[in-house]
Amino acid sequence: MSSMYTGIWPVAPTPFNPDGTLDLEGMKRVLDCLIDQGADGICVLANFSEQFLISDAERETLARLSVEHVAGRVPVIVTISHYATQIAVERAQFAKDLGADVVMMMPPYHGALLKGTPEQSFEQFAAVGEVGIPIMVQDAPLSGVDLPVPLLVRMAKEIEAVKLFKIECPRAANKIRALIEQGGDAIEAPFDGEEAITLLADLDAGATGSMTSGMIVDQIKPVLTHHHAGRIEEATAAYGRVAMAINHENRQCGWQSCKAAMVEGDVIKSEFCRHPIPPLHPAIRSRLIDLLKPLDPLVLTWGK
Repeated sequence: MSSMYTGIWPVAPTPFNPDGTLDLEGMKRVLDCLIDQGADGICVLANFSEQFLISDAERETLARLSVEHVAGRVPVIVTISHYATQIAVERAQFAKDLGADVVMMMPPYHGALLKGTPEQSFEQFAAVGEVGIPIMVQDAPLSGVDLPVPLLVRMAKEIEAVKLFKIECPRAANKIRALIEQGGDAIEAPFDGEEAITLLADLDAGATGSMTSGMIVDQIKPVLTHHHAGRIEEATAAYGRVAMAINHENRQCGWQSCKAAMVEGDVIKSEFCRHPIPPLHPAIRSRLIDLLKPLDPLVLTWGK
């Protein structure tokens, strides 16, 4: 498996001003904060970036800003998911032309009923593969599209660009293990996802990296560092230290947890989310911050 694709690659949140417009200076601060936390790569325009609440023009603005501001300090993944294969290809080409390192995409879906068949999913990934930029396959429940292991293995073996796999379906560890067993050397980088809620089991199964939120990158990274070095007891202890915060994020807050933490640490000015997303309940937000403070994460002090 490629050493290029290891470690922790968080999703960058998209900061908005209180009036709902993009906070572009805040976006630069988000990226700098993630790098200072020790991110090995950064993903933009993902679900935890609120991609479904961002216009096409804003996507282009954010992708360009992110690649230019990161300026090669770490690899940048640009999410390009779309139901229309033509648009996914266009988005991939745009990302490549910008200088992005990887694109991430879910299989084609739109709502609850328009879902790509296995063959249609393969065809879309193959079409994007012709662009010539590495692809991370996002196997997420949000799409509602089943991506069985034999299909993923076929993608890895027949589409040169398919190199990374973000597995965040139920019982992800079982799928990662089967993917590696059946795909062999074609599986370059199986990643853990879903805010690292199943990180230890996924690392045990062979995950090379994790795509978390941007909330406590510096606190989760030791789990991966210890595990990859074979220090399993230390990895387990490091995970136990952050597990309650991760659970609260995953089950109660979603992407808003990172924004709340970044506001607390003066990384960004506002945790505004566009309608119809409601703000975090004050009690849920308060519990989040109370869980984070004992960890002393960089995010709570970065801008102070």
